[in-house]
Amino acid sequence: MSGVAISLLGDIAVLTLDNPPVNGFGSRQRRLLVEAIDAAVADPGVRAIVVTGAGEIFSGGADIREFGKPEAAASPNLRDVIGVAESCVKPVVAAINGTCMGGGLEFALGCHGRAALASALVALPEVKLGLLPGAGGTQRLPRAVGLEHAMNMIVSGEPVVARLLESTALFDAVVEQDVIAAATVVARKLADSGQPTPRLCDRVVEHDNAEAFIQFTRGVVHGQFPREPARLQCVEAVAGSLKPFTEGLSLERGLFVMLMASPESQALRHAFFAERAASKIPGVSADTPTRTISKVGVVGAGTMGGGISMNFLSAGIPVTLLDSTREALDRGVANIRRNYETSVKKGKLKPERLEQCMQMLRTSLDFGDLADCDLLIEAVFETMQVKREVFERMDAVAKPGAILASNTSTLNLDQIAGFTRRPQDVVGMHFFSPANVMKLLEVVRGKASAADVLATVMKLAKTIRKTAVLSLVCDGFIGNRMLEHYVRMANFLVEEGASPQQVDRALEAWGMAMGPYRVGDLAGNDIGWAIRKRRYVEKPTVRYSALGDRLCEQGRFGQKTGAGWYRYEPGKRDPLPDPQVDELIREHRKAIGVTPREFADAEIVERCIYALVNEGARLLAEGIAQRASDIDLVYLSGYGFPRWRGGPMKYADSVGLAMVARRMQQFASQPRGDAAFWQPAPLLAELAAQGKTFNDA
Repeated sequence: MSGVAISLLGDIAVLTLDNPPVNGFGSRQRRLLVEAIDAAVADPGVRAIVVTGAGEIFSGGADIREFGKPEAAASPNLRDVIGVAESCVKPVVAAINGTCMGGGLEFALGCHGRAALASALVALPEVKLGLLPGAGGTQRLPRAVGLEHAMNMIVSGEPVVARLLESTALFDAVVEQDVIAAATVVARKLADSGQPTPRLCDRVVEHDNAEAFIQFTRGVVHGQFPREPARLQCVEAVAGSLKPFTEGLSLERGLFVMLMASPESQALRHAFFAERAASKIPGVSADTPTRTISKVGVVGAGTMGGGISMNFLSAGIPVTLLDSTREALDRGVANIRRNYETSVKKGKLKPERLEQCMQMLRTSLDFGDLADCDLLIEAVFETMQVKREVFERMDAVAKPGAILASNTSTLNLDQIAGFTRRPQDVVGMHFFSPANVMKLLEVVRGKASAADVLATVMKLAKTIRKTAVLSLVCDGFIGNRMLEHYVRMANFLVEEGASPQQVDRALEAWGMAMGPYRVGDLAGNDIGWAIRKRRYVEKPTVRYSALGDRLCEQGRFGQKTGAGWYRYEPGKRDPLPDPQVDELIREHRKAIGVTPREFADAEIVERCIYALVNEGARLLAEGIAQRASDIDLVYLSGYGFPRWRGGPMKYADSVGLAMVARRMQQFASQPRGDAAFWQPAPLLAELAAQGKTFNDA
């Protein structure tokens, strides 16, 4: 239950925000804070007021539990609360005892004074939700820290450590400890001054060449973020701080309301809530006990095994890395060190931290050295026979209670679990390459996976800074099962007349981080080739283009061989068009009797993205994915899907499922259309007929 605790330090009333987990300004909290301020004003023994937060957080801003609900705008709203503090007849001082974000910082800006712990993080991160600060933040922050500092903070949304802003008007005191004591000193000084209490709204923003700076910033933001209107509107709102305060506040409010209704903000807010929903697993309660993971074993010292190891080393968890040869281990360790050294060169890691991580890494050729590990992760070649050999050996040496995890991207986890005497301890942990960089972790739940195993892995994902999404067992799980059809449709487009370059350009212009052909060359075209060979046997009714096979038969596996769908110059990663690929495509079209036609970029995007949507609908209906937002999160975190579009399922909702289904039926009727695939999935057809969305489902 939210609350505001009231205590007295002599003649200073201390109001402590207590609304776990982040002291959010929910509707009840706002009302209680206004009541507490009014009570302190009415008390003749109180000369000033200090507001702080319980625990290690001042306030995280708006209460996300109220987003989209009437309570979010209920009176008193946040602007009202700030007005109460700012117009208070007794000095109000914020004692920023820790993280102070969004509306929390906007409230502090409305106080008459501010003291902060030097280590406290302050930020206005609303732009990350496609919004701008809507309670005066764009107007008061420039008056506190200057136009340039404020512009950088608001447009980026990134947090700043309080000690870096110590010399600005944002803080009256920055201390290493006992911030409440520092705040009471500030409060008494204000009460003793005999002068009207200072207010940021009364200050004027001073800046030499302000208009030139704003014009320059507009150009930079428009060039870097052309598809993110919130960032450009943040520039305009901050520029409004050069106007009289009430005019700037009115401008800010109008821009905030406009952005709140924008599809980009709706998509970004959808992504925000998707991340929070993904941690909720049916049958696994929030209080499920978790197993202790203090040491990890990784089998396989290749690219994936090395990247996986780095996640744990960077989180301070010792790793034993195992492979079959000393040469493979030495190569793996060298790659790990090289990756860390790259981070050092970029200033992202201190040299001493590199050595600390490397000291936590042990190598071994003996499975017996994994006997004391709490978690054993297999990262070996993607064939069932190799997986079987590894899991049988891990099972033989692992201690009771150890978790056995597979990094398989497509194989049947239940079959893998059957190779052990402890299927309840087996789980899928599908990392994405490069594993030390990519945020996504698909957690695969087998039929026998124990609840505490799942709870442990989901918790561990946060420790190693991964975004975990649960999948049940199927071929390819969520991400790769959908990706297969995305790539299938891209290949059909090339068969019918598009070029790999046009497909990549169209999808990248739409927002994808990389087109499918650049991705194939980066990951290795031989990986998809191996999967297709298995599909030809297991799923003979599914139609594939043979173009990728012809490419691989020529040894064009991508960047690692210097040639794939593109060619690559030695030591460079720039994709260059290759006449040999053009000739291969022409010969293939001739062999299958296709007369090429021209494609509009819009059709390329629809056929590829709607392929994701249709297969995603099937995954939902089968229960492989728990919710549509989980599918979106997989693609936002692991496949370069533009965050401002919200993910494939959210995008389909925004287009309208009836229109998406209609377009699929048109694709099914085309001469070379894959009629079986393009029949709208039953769930999609049902929701479209009812005028509902995937989010409704």
